[in-house]
Amino acid sequence: MPDSGLECEFQRRVQDAKNYAETRPGTVGIVLRDRKTGAMWRNDHADELTWTASTIKLAMVVNLLERNRSGRIKLTGDDRRLMNAMLHSSDDDAADTLWKRYTGSTFNAAFPKYGMTGLVAQRGYSATFPYWGYEKCTANDLDRLINYVLDTVPAEDRAYIVGQMRQVGPEQQWGVWGPGSGTKNGWSQEDSGWVMNSVGFVGPDERYTLAIMNNLKGEGGYDEGRETATEIARILFR
Repeated sequence: MPDSGLECEFQRRVQDAKNYAETRPGTVGIVLRDRKTGAMWRNDHADELTWTASTIKLAMVVNLLERNRSGRIKLTGDDRRLMNAMLHSSDDDAADTLWKRYTGSTFNAAFPKYGMTGLVAQRGYSATFPYWGYEKCTANDLDRLINYVLDTVPAEDRAYIVGQMRQVGPEQQWGVWGPGSGTKNGWSQEDSGWVMNSVGFVGPDERYTLAIMNNLKGEGGYDEGRETATEIARILFR
């Protein structure tokens, strides 16, 4: 895969990750980026719409911080506590409160700015529309989101987000997680089966980013999806 721009050794790891993903339940979208060189690799499922689950909470935090910095809203101590809970333990009640408090449609209108141009809110699942819990996007969208966080979000806000992603709770200690990394994970059981997603960064200065979206399509469950995301990250960065 010379077009990727990745070094030969990394190309071998990528091939191993690709081969592994093809043996796993459902389909797995993967996007890997080297922020230092600009090299990147995406697999054949990277543009497949998949339920976001809680990965969308990362975009919510970006938007809240942006609105606060611009003066459109003033975040309270309670707001910040809820943001911490969304990032640390992926707290759904915290997301519900902030979504209602700061207008869901305003969040959704902003998400494409952060690179989530493929995001589609899903109708027919909730009386509230749009609703953070019923959205679909692609691994490419999550790749652009995490790189927006690292490259464009103002330094103080970026430091907060990166710090939170580096110290997530046990619920999120899988996928793109480990020493020198940070993650925001999402997992849910949908009508089509489980989805297990992980997006984050790895290495000094957050050099690499990795987005993984596993749509198990009824072929496996939480445990299989968690194993898939974790093993892909391990193969790439062992």
